[in-house]
Amino acid sequence: MDLFILLVICLSCLIPFFLWNCNRARGKLPPGPTPLPIIGNILQINTKNVSKSLRKLAESYGPVFTVYFGMKPTVVLYGHEAVKEALIDRSEEFSGRGGFPVVDFISRGLGVVFSSGETWKQTRRFSLTVLRNMGMGKRTIEERIQEEALCLVEALKKTNASPCDPTFLLGCAPCNVICSIIFQNRFEYGDKTLLTLIEYFHENLLISSTPWIQERHNKQSEFTMDNLIITIWDLFSAGTETTSTTLRYGLLMLLKYPEVTAQVQEEIHRVVGRHRSPCMQDRSRMPYTDAVVHEIQRYIDLVPNSLPHAVTQDIKFREYLIPKGTTIVTSLTSVLHDDKEFPNPDRFDPGHFLDKSGNFKKSDYFVPFSAGKRACVGEGLARMELFLLLTSILQHFTLKPLVNPKDIDTTPIVNGLGSAPPVFKLCFVPV
Repeated sequence: MDLFILLVICLSCLIPFFLWNCNRARGKLPPGPTPLPIIGNILQINTKNVSKSLRKLAESYGPVFTVYFGMKPTVVLYGHEAVKEALIDRSEEFSGRGGFPVVDFISRGLGVVFSSGETWKQTRRFSLTVLRNMGMGKRTIEERIQEEALCLVEALKKTNASPCDPTFLLGCAPCNVICSIIFQNRFEYGDKTLLTLIEYFHENLLISSTPWIQERHNKQSEFTMDNLIITIWDLFSAGTETTSTTLRYGLLMLLKYPEVTAQVQEEIHRVVGRHRSPCMQDRSRMPYTDAVVHEIQRYIDLVPNSLPHAVTQDIKFREYLIPKGTTIVTSLTSVLHDDKEFPNPDRFDPGHFLDKSGNFKKSDYFVPFSAGKRACVGEGLARMELFLLLTSILQHFTLKPLVNPKDIDTTPIVNGLGSAPPVFKLCFVPV
């Protein structure tokens, strides 16, 4: 036992020295809490609320600091100025993708979300081109979303105003939009294929039948079959899960604040009416509704720290030297909940996006899709879906909570890579 204790003491002394010596040799990293041997700073990070932990560390070490997840350093950028400087002003240098062990095992550095370098550049360009081309046909993406909104409304009517968990139906709508873009076809909500897509995204290998590839034998090409499969998987999983979670969280916020819901519905009925489908042209004449959609995204903070970035070369950032390949975490929470831009940021208030005259007010601090070269590829599609689907629901239904709105808890059940709302039920009462 004495020998074991001696070994532990030796390791405790040697590992911090080793880490310090490596960092000294590779560059001057930003300051941060002293890491423990092997586990780094993991005990100082609340995995159930990473954002809160990072806020406390930023108070001590400033907007640029270093934490160790295990033995590898991660540089954290906190606040609008630091995040903007990295992702916008120096976007190329910060365009690498940091390691994400669980996902790396599946994606193997392929696809559009978790790839880096030339693979990422070519795949992103390809994905954007395909999405644009698919929306330029006889049926535009907006029309597809409008059609899907009507299907969602019909499905909600079948609940007969009885209590229901909206999770599944809200997942069907954005998933079907992606299906209509890629397959040129949608699925009925009871279709087993759609059920499988929603429940088991990792089984999306059925898309391997795609005819897009001509280059499978070209060893120099990034467009291999494996890469295309992972890319489609990325589009499905990201395009479905993030939008459906935002919709679900949005309905929870609207249940919590019925006065906000009532004002949105008044604007919808005044501008759109009760019979015509909402369209994107309506948005400019619906500043309050637009502000509510933005405030939902700001408040729920869906991906608090974005996905990890990495620097593509040795760089000097402010007064620090960051070695090539170092993982970078950008705190989107610190931007979306900045109290100078958004007074009382922890309060749900559509006024954060309205000027004194009631007109919609844009903000550079609105970064739920991240920013720069690694911003979400499907941002435009997601924005369109959120506006059209939410307005369509509120055009046709009154949202009835099962408890007093004051008793509704909107605290996310997890706050790590993503934020997820608590499970809840409501009644969709036809207007």
